Amino acid sequence: MLLAIDCGNTNTVFSIWDGEKFLCTLRTSTHHSRTADAYFTWYSTLVKHYGIEAEITDVVIASTVPRVVFNLRIFADRFFGCRPLVVGKPECLLPVAPRIDEGTIPGPDRLANAVGAFDRHGGDVVVVDFGTATNFDVVAHDGAYVGGIIAPGVNLSLEALHQGAAALPHIDITRPEKVIGTNTVGCIQSGVYWGYSGLIEGLIARIKAEYGMPMKVVGTGGLAPLFDQADVGFDAIEDDLTMHGLTVIHRYNKDNGST
Repeated sequence: MLLAIDCGNTNTVFSIWDGEKFLCTLRTSTHHSRTADAYFTWYSTLVKHYGIEAEITDVVIASTVPRVVFNLRIFADRFFGCRPLVVGKPECLLPVAPRIDEGTIPGPDRLANAVGAFDRHGGDVVVVDFGTATNFDVVAHDGAYVGGIIAPGVNLSLEALHQGAAALPHIDITRPEKVIGTNTVGCIQSGVYWGYSGLIEGLIARIKAEYGMPMKVVGTGGLAPLFDQADVGFDAIEDDLTMHGLTVIHRYNKDNGST
């Protein structure tokens, strides 16, 4: 079986893929100092708790935190006896190479999103990924990642607002009942929710206008369903898009003899 690992700036996600479906998805906070032994203790405890019997033979990793990759490599080698495939490394093949400025290194999660979106929806797609940053990934007609947009993430903006303005409380993001807030919490919720809704809708419109062709829009990440309520223009919500992309990349490398 395949263990797919998506390591972001805030959270690290492990998903076990049996070739047809994900058996389980496990999530932990990202810490660059976490050792291979600590990863295995956490992983094995949860797998046992959920009653999953999985013999891991392969591991694929996408990480936006380079310092974490070393310990994840040791984790894969020590406990599963395999060398992990790391997206973004020269030995990791992509179905279609990115077409972006020379010397630019796109985030591995963005590459996985592009591959996953093309596999499920075909080309001419915009992926809006809600993470620590809010990424807009543009996928061409042939599946190539051709660029996009990076905006501050919703929770990052909320934290910055709380840290920068002592009188403003820290709140959870939700859809407010009214646009015009009548208390501090309502004002912040409206500013963040409707402000980001306008940002998403506006950037999607500008991407489509510049691209010059009809495009599908796919939302992914934890906050995608929440902003879908604002009718920002999503054609689909894919909560496992990045992980799906990792399984496609792994299969492509298997088929082409690089793993």
